[in-house]
Amino acid sequence: MIVMKFGGSSVANAERIRHVAHIVKGRLDRKPALVLSAMGDTTDHILEAADTALSKGQAAAGKIEDLHRGTIRELGLGASVQDEIEPLLEELRKLLTGISLIRELTGRTKDYLVSFGERLSVRIVAAYFNAIHINAQALDAWDAGLRSDSCFSAAEPDEASWERIPGVLKPLIERGILPVITGFIAKDGEGNITTLGRGGSDLSAAIIAAACGAEEVQVWKDVDGILTADPRIVKNAKPVETVTYDEAAELAYFGAQVLHPRAMLPCMKTKTPVLVKNSYNIDAPGTRIVAALEKKNSPVRAITSRKNVILVDIVSTRMLGQYGFLEGVFSVFARHQLSVDMVATSEVSISLTLDAPRSLEPLKKDLGRIASVDIRTGKAIVTIVGDVRRSSEILARAFRTCEILGAPVQMVSQGASKVNISFIVDDTEADDVVRALHGDFFDALPPPGTLSNRSGT
Repeated sequence: MIVMKFGGSSVANAERIRHVAHIVKGRLDRKPALVLSAMGDTTDHILEAADTALSKGQAAAGKIEDLHRGTIRELGLGASVQDEIEPLLEELRKLLTGISLIRELTGRTKDYLVSFGERLSVRIVAAYFNAIHINAQALDAWDAGLRSDSCFSAAEPDEASWERIPGVLKPLIERGILPVITGFIAKDGEGNITTLGRGGSDLSAAIIAAACGAEEVQVWKDVDGILTADPRIVKNAKPVETVTYDEAAELAYFGAQVLHPRAMLPCMKTKTPVLVKNSYNIDAPGTRIVAALEKKNSPVRAITSRKNVILVDIVSTRMLGQYGFLEGVFSVFARHQLSVDMVATSEVSISLTLDAPRSLEPLKKDLGRIASVDIRTGKAIVTIVGDVRRSSEILARAFRTCEILGAPVQMVSQGASKVNISFIVDDTEADDVVRALHGDFFDALPPPGTLSNRSGT
């Protein structure tokens, strides 16, 4: 058995659904189960409709209705799927009408609202498989055994899901039925619809694969897998053949938008391989994510960056060796509900980074009671993920590259996972640094003085 997850762009319209069917037909002998996202921009359109209902008191679902009815027509599907889709569209209209009347959208209602995208998607795709003589059954996630807690917009699957899921899906697959399951959504113990938050559909696929003891989970995206760098920055970025779970998690956390780290946790638990493939380029080998690599040739697996980061330098105003300084600092961050990314510490000082969308003046005022504080914006984290056994070499080459570029390194941190080295440069320097590092580790470093017109060397 394998689990195949297809994202929104992979099932965006009738043409893409036909293409997905072509991909799946070639793998029927491996007994697949499918996990699907909403079609194309459906979730965005639903949220736009909710905003219109809230702000203008108008209930309009025209974009969603047109896309799904049009897709049914283009796929040549019969009245049976229309009979499944129309009640859902009517339910969506009624919900939007309710929102427009009371002018309120709670977390519970929002999760209920966005669930329609996945619920519509699986019914159309399953109907198309049946139309081409592949026995398929659409399943909402809760009917496939996936239940969650009640943390709306960021729900976590409950432990009992690990037993319920194989109890539902394995008998279907053994009978030759292709399960087509909603990603991203679940139900809590009270029967309320929940959503699993960022990376939710990938998480759905991962827990289904892990619970069923699947051979692998295939995550079909619109990229050729995990690349050595962002192709928008490095034009000759290359697909990475294999990475570990830890490496993939670090890359995702620090800017590579392929898989969210939490989506890999179920597979890490059971050591289920994850294969990231491109539904637009099915011949590309993709990237396999595994527990451990058999061999490592290059010291670096990939390089990524994240901009618009805030750097906070905190220096104690108390005596050297005063205990409780770190505890005091982090209690202030907890009180302000701010999550810290990178950290570097000494006995009397801390440097750390934040992604903070709001003013930090209240934080600075509170920290000022125990420390002097310097807050600098316009920074970027550059992260190198690779072989920890060669960290000295990686650091030396990275610092040399930054020196050639004239891009001062303002903070350095090696992650607790020991597979990443991250450092801070200015936003304006980040792209040049990534390109130069990629040239050094994956190509050949150009002669000094040719890397950037900012360099004076």
